[in-house]
Amino acid sequence: MNSVLELIGRKKALFNSDIIKNEHELNKIVSNSTFLVLGGAGSIGQAVTKEIFKRNPNKLHVVDISENNMVELVRDIRSSFGYINGDFQTFALDIGSTEYDAFIKQDGKYDYVLNLSALKHVRSEKDPFTLMRMLETNIFNTDKTLQQSIDNGTKKYFCVSTDKAANPVNMMGASKRIMEMFVMRKSKQIGVSMARFANVAFSDGSLLHGFNQRIQKQQPIVAPNDIKRYFVTPQESGELCLMSCIFGENRDIFFPKLSENLHLITFSEIAIKYLEDLGYEPYLCKDEDEARELVKKLPSQGKWPCLFTSSDTTGEKDFEEFFTDKETLDMDKFENLGIIKNEALFDEYKLNNFENTIKNFKQNLSWTKDEIVKEFFTMIPDFGHKETGKYLDGKM
Repeated sequence: MNSVLELIGRKKALFNSDIIKNEHELNKIVSNSTFLVLGGAGSIGQAVTKEIFKRNPNKLHVVDISENNMVELVRDIRSSFGYINGDFQTFALDIGSTEYDAFIKQDGKYDYVLNLSALKHVRSEKDPFTLMRMLETNIFNTDKTLQQSIDNGTKKYFCVSTDKAANPVNMMGASKRIMEMFVMRKSKQIGVSMARFANVAFSDGSLLHGFNQRIQKQQPIVAPNDIKRYFVTPQESGELCLMSCIFGENRDIFFPKLSENLHLITFSEIAIKYLEDLGYEPYLCKDEDEARELVKKLPSQGKWPCLFTSSDTTGEKDFEEFFTDKETLDMDKFENLGIIKNEALFDEYKLNNFENTIKNFKQNLSWTKDEIVKEFFTMIPDFGHKETGKYLDGKM
């Protein structure tokens, strides 16, 4: 089978030259440091954990709410890297829970805390309850774990933002943009850095990951043919996060530089490459019914039914951008990594107001999506959110 790189239409890994150039320094720092990785069993979290593990840290603790993914992470690490002399442990905990707070209280001493936990799906913003969990995970858990890191004398706190935080059009992107504001406030007390990057190819729950599932379950492949995205491999996502965590100055946001190695590709193009790689010829269907019907007989003839349509669901961004024209960039420090340089800009009054309003909603166990959207517009006046009334869960 082709590598992930080839499936996303690339021949070269993005960050090789930067990693090679800084490998000695990376190894030295990691092997003398202690790490806590939050959300470490998601696709990016696993990639970051592996990048740290293979450089022999003194201590590496990994926390994630998904017990099953954590088991797979440990099996994967044992099978590919083996063991380290340092203290490597995993904990199946919810970062928002009392148990997690007790875990931090017991020790909590880490040089570096990396937070990769996130609710990342546009589909998670269609109902008010999952949307509130998105705020809790993306904004308030970040703020809480930042404060705990400050209290415990952590040297550096890293968290993942998203390219969708630059001029956000969906609630996920906006929640990460607001998270960045909360992080800026705490950056007065602790060194912080972040990363914004593209879609991670074949990451858990992504459309490309869904292609694997559809093939295994003998179901049609469905993809939009009008949305172009930048893709990085899971390993590249881990490298980008570690580079930002170790080498980022306070408030830096790292992102992949656009080059001939990183180019836009549609989901349908990847679907075609993926099927051809498995030895199938894509067969274009006119609607869902035809696709569901043909999947019973076409695969045995070496063809796979596909439905490629244009996108009309809420929260899809027409194009991707890693930064806005208002942000200051450093494009010279690394060959393939750009850096957004930030001042500690935030509006204390707005942050407190937002926090109190959300807290009141939760105490009363009552809020609507409209009420939350209104708070988002208060925080981000030029928020480009457009409600189409159509969501991904309403499609095959």
